[in-house]
Amino acid sequence: MSRAGLALRVGALALAFAVLAPPHWFALRVLGRRSPWPPVLFHRAFLRLFSVRVTQSGTPPEPGEAALVLANHVSWLDIAAIGALRPLSFVAKSEIAGWPVIGGLAGLQRTLYIDRQRRGATAAVSTAMGHRLAEGELIVLFAEGTTGDGTRLLPFRSSLVGAARAALQAEAGRGRVRLQPLAITYPRRNGLPVARSERAEIAWYGDMELAPHLAAFVDGGPIDVHVVWGAPIAFEAGSDRKVAAAAAEAEVRRAIQGIVTGRPAPQVAPVPRPRPAPEGLGLGGPDVAPV
Repeated sequence: MSRAGLALRVGALALAFAVLAPPHWFALRVLGRRSPWPPVLFHRAFLRLFSVRVTQSGTPPEPGEAALVLANHVSWLDIAAIGALRPLSFVAKSEIAGWPVIGGLAGLQRTLYIDRQRRGATAAVSTAMGHRLAEGELIVLFAEGTTGDGTRLLPFRSSLVGAARAALQAEAGRGRVRLQPLAITYPRRNGLPVARSERAEIAWYGDMELAPHLAAFVDGGPIDVHVVWGAPIAFEAGSDRKVAAAAAEAEVRRAIQGIVTGRPAPQVAPVPRPRPAPEGLGLGGPDVAPV
């Protein structure tokens, strides 16, 4: 991509942010109300501008159905790919809140932060997640606790799965909470299968420097992302969080292997065109497809 092309795309993305962010911020900070669609539209704008196409398959939660999503984690690009699907929030390490630009975007997404250095942080975040789930929200937890290179799945951590139990306690009468396995893969680039040597252009992990990685992302051409919603897991009052986390890990592993072997779950839909934004914002946006 030429410098002029990159500048145009960054300018268009900045314009999208300038249009979407103020009413979203006003709704959150002044009116105290959720405004879920602006972040979705912003993610879709980013994906379209930078030629990232997302398709999904499997069994997603119904619109408005609460779920704790347990996903694998490959790249910063996971945030945009998943965030473009529907309104949701993420759980992230507390350091991200102080990152330039990224921290502000994460705040508008209503990200829940966990301070891994503070004792008791897990319990506090689990309680906050439980209240969000009880209110019918979709919360995404990258259950590996870090990013990988996309070729192998790390063990899922079970500590924050306790949020499902907190949701049961927060809402009297609720019998179960949906745990939703989610597999994210990057199978193709420029229409061709992604080779192991090309993983570093997409996956961001370990001690990789960000600037060279972003340059490779921009120059490498269109990317296909496939998101697989695995079979849901019912978490009840007597459920063991470690067993539930292991079951979700197994389901994500099965989905990833299905993509690798060319036998994924039946596709249900590409990322849809955005519906009109609620609360009279009158915002529209592009569907997610290569430009």
